[in-house]
Amino acid sequence: MAHDTWMRAWRPRVPGVREVLHARMTDHAYPAHAHADWALMLVDEGAVSYDLGGRARIADRSRATLLPPGVAHDGRAASRADGFRKRVAYLDASWLSATLAGAVVDRPDRDDLVAETRMLHRALATPGAELAAEGMLVELSGRFAASPGAAIASVRDPALALRLRDLLEDRLVDGVPLAEAGRLLGAHPAHLSRSFSAAFGIPPHRYVTGRRVDLARRLLLGGHPPGEVAAAAGFHDQAHLTRHFRRVLGTTPARFAGSGARATRA
Repeated sequence: MAHDTWMRAWRPRVPGVREVLHARMTDHAYPAHAHADWALMLVDEGAVSYDLGGRARIADRSRATLLPPGVAHDGRAASRADGFRKRVAYLDASWLSATLAGAVVDRPDRDDLVAETRMLHRALATPGAELAAEGMLVELSGRFAASPGAAIASVRDPALALRLRDLLEDRLVDGVPLAEAGRLLGAHPAHLSRSFSAAFGIPPHRYVTGRRVDLARRLLLGGHPPGEVAAAAGFHDQAHLTRHFRRVLGTTPARFAGSGARATRA
């Protein structure tokens, strides 16, 4: 039905992400076509029937689907009565080695990476979560490149981790993408991220968020209003600040700022 069909597309400020597409389809059938990029898809409702590599396949809620660059595929609702709703991230061809295309054609649907792919798509749709999305892409590239079920070994490079921490501190408010950090520090973003996580126990984006909350606390106690604090501490907007502030401290910025006055009156 026409009223069940909609589409939204945008380009997030995340290195390596060409486009994000969210769509609800009913009777539209995609003809055979190929992309220049990797396409990482989640199906949130219904199911998609598609042909890839000469085989008929089904993508549904139970799996994440990865389509390689340059390989033709089509797509249609598995049931026209239900249609489907999907989210697709189109990722630069350099995200994975071209040598993996054949293995992906053999197994494009991964039921072991659904949770991680959902987290990525949530981050891509959340303003202010660009560094988190970039880190998730780095981790997913390693997971898709490895054999299903294989563990990704931790990487220990404490000196590099310290250099990245210093860079994150220097650029705390403005932020620094992992791709840029890699160029500045002479290391691959995946090596950077895993070295940092091994050294400090959290990925770079969580470190940055925690340190921005620290900065916001100081500014709030200094008398600055939450609306000003959000931008000054590197958050996308006040709602972004409030969400992370509540997650870390269990209260809102406004209540935190007023707690000193309440304690004085008491």
